Amino acid sequence: MSEKQIESSPEQAAWVREHFQKANGYLVEKGILTDQVLVKESRYLMPHIALWKFTVRGTTDKVWAICGVCPTDHVDAAVAGNARDALKHFCLRWQLRADKILNEPKSDETEQKFAQLLINHAEACYELVEQESFWADKQ
Repeated sequence: MSEKQIESSPEQAAWVREHFQKANGYLVEKGILTDQVLVKESRYLMPHIALWKFTVRGTTDKVWAICGVCPTDHVDAAVAGNARDALKHFCLRWQLRADKILNEPKSDETEQKFAQLLINHAEACYELVEQESFWADKQ
């Protein structure tokens, strides 16, 4: 990423770089190698979350990746046309995963706590989805 694509302060640039590396590293762990990040479609809400849209090496595929104070996760970019819809998708995905855990009769206390963590992050991120001012000039 070039410096002109990153916010002005060194702290912001460091935060963006750190979260870019975290998201890209997560994708590599999942066996997804990326070519580039689509900066204009990606969104950062420092210091909370970063939503990245990546192209996948050797294909025409794209993925959304999220990281920050929320769980690091990814989905095929076909599920969401923009960052706001991607965030909405992650919220729903986490709620459904939590619901599945909570309704599993054999889930233990650790799994129950993880489910509650997913619910908390989904609800907090959905509050961001609902903030029109955050998305108004960015879609």
